[in-house]
Amino acid sequence: MAYELYYWDGLQGRGEFVRLALEEAGADYVDITRGPGRGTDAMFALMKSDSEPHIPFAPPFLKDADLIIPHVANILFYLGPKLGLAPEDEGLRHVANGLQLTVTDFVAEVHDTHHPIDTSLYYEEQKPEAKARSAAFIRDRIPKFLGYFERVLRQNPAGPDHIVGNALTYVDLSLFQVIEGLTYAFPKAMAKRKAEYPALLALHDRVAKRSNIARYLASPRRLAFNEDGIFRHYPELDSAG
Repeated sequence: MAYELYYWDGLQGRGEFVRLALEEAGADYVDITRGPGRGTDAMFALMKSDSEPHIPFAPPFLKDADLIIPHVANILFYLGPKLGLAPEDEGLRHVANGLQLTVTDFVAEVHDTHHPIDTSLYYEEQKPEAKARSAAFIRDRIPKFLGYFERVLRQNPAGPDHIVGNALTYVDLSLFQVIEGLTYAFPKAMAKRKAEYPALLALHDRVAKRSNIARYLASPRRLAFNEDGIFRHYPELDSAG
């Protein structure tokens, strides 16, 4: 039975971290809201169900037969061993999960650059606050997080080709997406800082060249970044300073 992925139609968003793992593994899955005749109604039907015993709070969530798994890091912790994208060592699986949770923290801060006050307000209603938040994000938070991941890569006992262990994991795929998203959202800032993270950029390039990932990136299944997603490009928020 195919995995069922539930996420908003029309954007990469947080669902893309799960899609990359499914695509890399060549897994059989259905992107439910993009399916013909489904749309977001099928997603809301589960979220608003008064009979489903384990209703999810928000997308993304994954349905595997009767089991519903919410939250990106939780989904990937579940899928990783099944897809061959998690370390075989149980202890290292928890290390990988910790790294993915750190990615989750970072992604939340990316979102707050364009919605620093209220998620129910449009970006245009909080532009001055977004500009201030983005300046701090570029100055402090990008180097804080990317510097950390760079150090983890360099200090991996198995070598810097992967973030944990000696083989590709879902965290490597997620770091690829982080670099892709930041480069789209903050091209000036990233152009200035990229040289500071050679191991991380090398990992990004290796992931991009993997056959299944390269095929996915060239396919219509890979939606373009846009200003409805997590990573948004507003030129007034980008700075090389």
